[in-house]
Amino acid sequence: MATMVDVARRAGVSVATVSHVVNDTRPVRPDTRAAVLAAIEELGYTHNTLARSLVTARTRSIGLAVSAISNPYFTEILQGVEAAALEAGYSLLIADPHDDPRHERKVVQLLHERRVDGMIVAPSAEPAAMAEYLTRRHIPVVFLDRLVGDGFDQVCAESAGPVRRLVEHLADLGHTRIGLVAGAPGLSTTAERVQGYREGLQSRGLPFAPELLAGGDSEAAGAQHATRRLLAAPEPPTALITANNAMTIGALQALRALGLEVPRDLALACFDDFSWADLFTPRLTAIAQPSKELGAAAVRLLLERLDAPDRPPRTVRLPCAFVHRTSCGCPDPARPQVPNGPQPARPRPL
Repeated sequence: MATMVDVARRAGVSVATVSHVVNDTRPVRPDTRAAVLAAIEELGYTHNTLARSLVTARTRSIGLAVSAISNPYFTEILQGVEAAALEAGYSLLIADPHDDPRHERKVVQLLHERRVDGMIVAPSAEPAAMAEYLTRRHIPVVFLDRLVGDGFDQVCAESAGPVRRLVEHLADLGHTRIGLVAGAPGLSTTAERVQGYREGLQSRGLPFAPELLAGGDSEAAGAQHATRRLLAAPEPPTALITANNAMTIGALQALRALGLEVPRDLALACFDDFSWADLFTPRLTAIAQPSKELGAAAVRLLLERLDAPDRPPRTVRLPCAFVHRTSCGCPDPARPQVPNGPQPARPRPL
């Protein structure tokens, strides 16, 4: 195995110069840097990051604790985190807390024991034990997607405003009974999306009806049950909003089992766009979160914290996009309309 001494001999420079190139600790002339990099490539030299960490007390690694890694939303976040970390010269250690507060606390401890320089965590609905562990040990952390408190660095997308826009869009199509399948209680995203739902109703002069709000626990099975409950009401909704992509799948499964078609029998709009939402029939009207940008922003915020441990905590919010398709009952915005062509679907009783 090639050593730094071998690289120095091949490039005709000192070992110190090779170290400066590898560790980026001092400016090196471009031609000298090129000679060192060529020697590294020719000899197949691999830098010993473990040895360097013993000197610098840095492992140049980031712990990422994200539940439901199989969820397309979190998969895209992971891609954003990985790309930004790699660009900054950091590796990732990934763990899935399964949205379980007890497991979440254990996962964070295990990442800490692996000597990561900092962590990015998507917290559960009960993050107190995990947050206390991080705080007591002064571990640099950025909370991702869900907010915990003002004392931490946090990155998330806007939630209330986008849901309000969905409600207003459906109301403007003539719907007066708009249901919401909300996420798991205790999550900041759930609270904010319910807030946006109520704000949207208020802005269009519609009363809030508790029977039109059902909890779907942020997963497909819960959304199936929630959708069935909403549609079994004496006055069921004529339009439905689902508060994440997993619950959208659950709602669609429930509607299919009931023999109902979107948007003929029920208009549908969802929070979270995903890669195949455009392939459904009808195509799903959705709020698209900037998933990869959220992951990259979390890495940048963590690196800022590592460079300036005493700076005040920051909360970064990124805007979402309204993706207008056809499940809401509108004509396909991707296709030109002809005079007297299809018109937006009107609410109809179930």
